[in-house]
Amino acid sequence: MAYVVTESCIKCVYTDCVSDCFKVGPNFMVIDPDECIDCGVCMSECPVDALVLDDELAPEQRIYLALNRELARSWASITKPRAPLAEADAWKDVKGKLQFLER
Repeated sequence: MAYVVTESCIKCVYTDCVSDCFKVGPNFMVIDPDECIDCGVCMSECPVDALVLDDELAPEQRIYLALNRELARSWASITKPRAPLAEADAWKDVKGKLQFLER
């Protein structure tokens, strides 16, 4: 099992949850499933509840399992918190954000 970053992170990128297994792109973060040790520490730190265990993903969230794996291969590691995106507060409750994911 590994944790998966889902839609709520798109256009927000709150980094309260980061640890050694996180990778960051232009407007989204992912968890590298090969580096996640399933400790769960990140779960309680995410202010937008974007993190889900891979075996608990809802059917509509399953795409994020593949996206986390794919994007983790090319995005840079992030291990320390930084400021969220400038528009994070405006986007944190928006649904249907997958179309806005920048690679």
